[in-house]
Amino acid sequence: MEKILDMKDLKAIKIELTRFMMAYKFALDEMTTKINILKDEFNYIHDYNPIEHIKTRLKSPESIFKKVQRKGVDFNLESIKEKVKDIAGIRITCSFISDIYEISSMIANQKDIRILEYKDYIKNPKPNGYQSLHMIVEIPIFMSDREVLTCVEIQIRTIAMDFWASLEHKIYYKYNKATPQKMLDELKETAEMATLLDRKMESLHKEMEKMKRDDEAQESLLPINIGTSKFELLETFLEEKLGVK
Repeated sequence: MEKILDMKDLKAIKIELTRFMMAYKFALDEMTTKINILKDEFNYIHDYNPIEHIKTRLKSPESIFKKVQRKGVDFNLESIKEKVKDIAGIRITCSFISDIYEISSMIANQKDIRILEYKDYIKNPKPNGYQSLHMIVEIPIFMSDREVLTCVEIQIRTIAMDFWASLEHKIYYKYNKATPQKMLDELKETAEMATLLDRKMESLHKEMEKMKRDDEAQESLLPINIGTSKFELLETFLEEKLGVK
């Protein structure tokens, strides 16, 4: 005879489902804060912002359940947590390819972050031309009565890669996943063009950085920027206090 759930059982299930989804929401908040701190630090130290924008995504319960059915995962929270790693997702869009590896390295060096998966689709693009750096990370989330290790999927790509992936996704679903071969060939060709654009822009960026360093070497004042305030330290002060000449 099937057990009929009473109100107490239903309330307990609701609480567990709420905790389950909240852990992923909090994980997104935690990772977004970490990434913004890294971005600001990089901006202050190097006077350059490597991140164009950050986008977060939390799968809906309906989307999670559909994926569980497709993958044949046991319908319980522990199995879902173990088998479905992209419930919480962050997409970081950078200006240059070198920024992607810089950001991924800074994330990996965080002591409370564990890298579970690392897939480099930039050095090894997918057959259709798709490029991006994918990471599955695990971070601790501290609830009122427990610590929950929670996974977040991170995708890092350039503006050109993101533009291509967005259009490819729209075309893919417009044709109900049966994109004509001619269009697939053209998409791959445009992916290669996007790669050439990324490399050219990075080359120009490095050239500009070199010019900037050469100019700074000739300046007599060393600016330090903290927030909106600007302070200048004279070379004589540095020589006297720090022994810098």
